[in-house]
Amino acid sequence: MKKASVTIREATGDQEMATARRLFQDYAAWLGIDLGFQSFDEELATLPGPYAAPSGLILLAEREGLAIGCVALRKIADAVGEVKRLYVSPRYQGGGIGKRLMESVIVEAKERRYARIMLDTLPKMTAAQRLYRSLGFKTIAPYYASPITGTTYMELSLGAWDNRRQCAVPAVGAWCRQTRTRTRKDE
Repeated sequence: MKKASVTIREATGDQEMATARRLFQDYAAWLGIDLGFQSFDEELATLPGPYAAPSGLILLAEREGLAIGCVALRKIADAVGEVKRLYVSPRYQGGGIGKRLMESVIVEAKERRYARIMLDTLPKMTAAQRLYRSLGFKTIAPYYASPITGTTYMELSLGAWDNRRQCAVPAVGAWCRQTRTRTRKDE
């Protein structure tokens, strides 16, 4: 039996922002922590907010018309972006969708001329930490104060990622430059 295709696309309209808002809320519920220290309620109310183009974006992963994942990018300093809200619905975790979202957001960060991107991750997010390391992220000193004990801060030099990946991920890069939508059959 064939697996359904997964589409990754940029959220741009009001309906897509509502979908992103729901996925962000699902993410927060899955984490099981209060994200008030990140002004999470304000972030939800003002989407796209800090993720607005041209310096940011929100990507959605969809399968058979159902939004099942997301990731966001925002500018935090000159030539520095921050990856936020990587989430794949639990039912779809383990199928490579998180990796595809991360590869896509990395290429998008390069398109926006970021030299590096940062993120933070929590102790319970061991699979995400493995994914980030597999993509070349390195642990760094904290770049903001988190009240969550055990928060890990990571950074990816986009030049190093590009060199290591031999032009990043050509298929993802083509998606970013040409159509802003991409469908691939899961393997």
